Formats: sequence, structure tokens, C-alpha cells
Amino acid sequence: MMTPILLLTLLAQAPPEGLGRGWLGEFDLASRQLLQLAEATPAEQFKYSPSPGTRTTAQLYMHVAIGNYFLLNQAGAKTGGPNWSDKIERDTESKISSKAEVIKWLSQSFAAVKEAYPTIDGNKQANFLGKPGPASNVLLRILVHNHEHMGQAIAYARSSGVKPPWSGK
Repeated sequence: MMTPILLLTLLAQAPPEGLGRGWLGEFDLASRQLLQLAEATPAEQFKYSPSPGTRTTAQLYMHVAIGNYFLLNQAGAKTGGPNWSDKIERDTESKISSKAEVIKWLSQSFAAVKEAYPTIDGNKQANFLGKPGPASNVLLRILVHNHEHMGQAIAYARSSGVKPPWSGK
């Protein structure tokens, strides 16, 4: 049960734009915060990894970007266009490591999702990782994947001394 003080504190704060506003609103929120966090992270921290064998900060953001393209493809999105990368190779996640390039990939992948989302029929059958299902399930995976890795990016940032820009603490 929420205490009256906690409830008043929550009601006094304006919720982030997009929160509770459906799929696209939630995607906008996650993509905006991921970009803000990437931009707030110093370039040298893009080489940071919390432990051996884990992704670096750059690899984490590249994983999100590449995942967006892969999942759009799985959902049946039309590929191509100014925000669609045709340069994804097996080693792209580890090959792109500069802050500027990583942010460019991340931004373009978010723009590709926003362009493709309204064109995808969520009821149409898709083939996700070899299993049939509605495209809406793959679209949900895009949203979950971005939020999942935002949590990871926040942990990376905080452990290397970077405060999320939207955070009060």
C-alpha cells in the first residue's frame, strides 16, 4: 500500500512524456532516454565494460541498434531508406566503437523503427527466430529489448560515474 506522502510525491511530478501512451509513446520514451544517456556518457567511457567477457558501453548501444534492424526485419518491415543500414555484418557490434558513430547508428535505428512501425500489420504472421506468430509479438520484443538494455545502460553509466540526465539522483 502506498503511503499518502509517497502518493503525493508521485502526483506532484510530471510523468515522462510517452509514459503510458501505448507502444509508440513507450518506444519514444525509451529511445529518447537511451540517446540522452549515450550523449551524456564521455567518449572514453564507450570502452568501459563492467567485467571481462561483457559488452562494452559501445557494444551495448550497438546491440540495441542492430537489434532494432533485425527485429524490424523479422516483423516484416520494408527494408531500405535513409535510416536503414545495409552495412550490418557479423562483427558490426564490436567494430563500431566511437561515441559519434555509435550515437549515429542508435539514432538511425530509432528513426527506422518509428518509420516502419505504422506500416507493419501487427496481425500479419511473422517468422520470429524460426517460430510463427503475429508481427505484433515481434514489435513488442522491440519495445522490451530497448527497455531491457536501457536498464543495463543505466547500470553501466552509474558504475562509471555518469548520472542519467533525466534522473533527479
